[in-house]
Amino acid sequence: MRPRASLACVSYPKKNEDQKTMLFKDILYVDQNFQLQGPACIVVEGDKIKSIGAEAPQDYQGEVYQAKQALLLPAFVDAHCHIPMTLLRGYGEGLPLQRWLTERIFPFEAKLTDEDCYWGALLGIAELLASGCGSFSDMYMHEAGIIRAVEEAGIRANLSNAVVGDGTFQENSAYPDTQLLIQHQKANPQSLIKAELALHAEYTSTEEAARSLLEFAQDQGLRVQIHLSETQKEHEEAKERRGGRTALAYLADLGYCSVPLIFAHGVWLEDSDFDLLSQAVREGADISLVHNPSSNLKLGSGFAQLKKWEEAGVNIALGTDGASSNNNLNMLEEVHLASLLQKGVSRDPAFMSPSQSLAYATWGGAKAQGRGDLGRIYEGAPADLMLVDLDHYQTQPLFDPLANFLYAADRQQIVLTMVAGKVLYREGEFKTIDIEQAAYQVEKIAKSKANSL
Repeated sequence: MRPRASLACVSYPKKNEDQKTMLFKDILYVDQNFQLQGPACIVVEGDKIKSIGAEAPQDYQGEVYQAKQALLLPAFVDAHCHIPMTLLRGYGEGLPLQRWLTERIFPFEAKLTDEDCYWGALLGIAELLASGCGSFSDMYMHEAGIIRAVEEAGIRANLSNAVVGDGTFQENSAYPDTQLLIQHQKANPQSLIKAELALHAEYTSTEEAARSLLEFAQDQGLRVQIHLSETQKEHEEAKERRGGRTALAYLADLGYCSVPLIFAHGVWLEDSDFDLLSQAVREGADISLVHNPSSNLKLGSGFAQLKKWEEAGVNIALGTDGASSNNNLNMLEEVHLASLLQKGVSRDPAFMSPSQSLAYATWGGAKAQGRGDLGRIYEGAPADLMLVDLDHYQTQPLFDPLANFLYAADRQQIVLTMVAGKVLYREGEFKTIDIEQAAYQVEKIAKSKANSL
């Protein structure tokens, strides 16, 4: 790869040193409909996009970022992740989901602490930032450590600790962490963290636990994340447990369509499930599916039929899942794979066009998080952005810059990630994370835990 000599950053004196401003000059970008526009001059001030125009404001004084053949996009949203699972990367390879969980993952996770999850989360967040991701939805444990990592890094996150087991939600080990998240959100209204609830899955919880969690969600007005029909085994065994009902039908009968839902995976659904989804959406249900192609393929689970989900009216988002089942947190790779996979599954080369794929990975994820103002570029929008260098041999010629980004670029061409107007990653440098220390700590913790099993 040749040096990116075309990227130029020029700093000018500011009238107010406390005012954060940046001008992206002569830049290509996608508008609210994910159509390519530009070159344009886009000004970020504070945590918002202040202006978009053909010319730079004459009175502008601040940092100027000018680049030849650069593309400004909304930051990705990773709508399903287990961020500290960088600690388990490569641990439990070659096993199907149920054996992977019970034989390798659950025993390892039982030994983790808040401090362990802090370092694992910090390393995972770095991976996300380097791939243009500005927000993620997470389902894990030891939330005190994850909160610390998220706040230090400056990324957005919707956090939850998943209910597993029997008894009521208030008796579950996930309850104290949930209360911690809720209190953190209340005490820090400016925080980029949002509290959510999670039911790990139909097969890992009892009806009593599921009902009490739903009641809490309704009372608190919280979104709920759920793993749904990830494998054929899970799907068929749910019908045996639930009197012939699929996992989705069982959850719907409990009343889960009354709260905002994020379903992860949704690989094994039946026609009756899609009919149920269509009816629920028509009646006003807020339902999102998060497609996780790398994890689903690697674990041999299959792949979701996104076209059917979309036809049912469900919001579509994309996610990486955890680094133990992926094995990376590269959102660009996830979008690339999802687009190609779904064209093949649907036998429709027009499905998941570059614009549609980008919309799923940005605005779709933002809507799944209840952050509908994110995920698009417009005046007044939150300044969650990524900058892509297309002046590179593998993205030339530029007949279609957006297609080149999604089908030909690699993560190294994402040269800047901004969240709420703050640059968190820039040309290989993490502004808020000591990446060497994070990698060192994760290596030390992972080996110590594995050796103790």
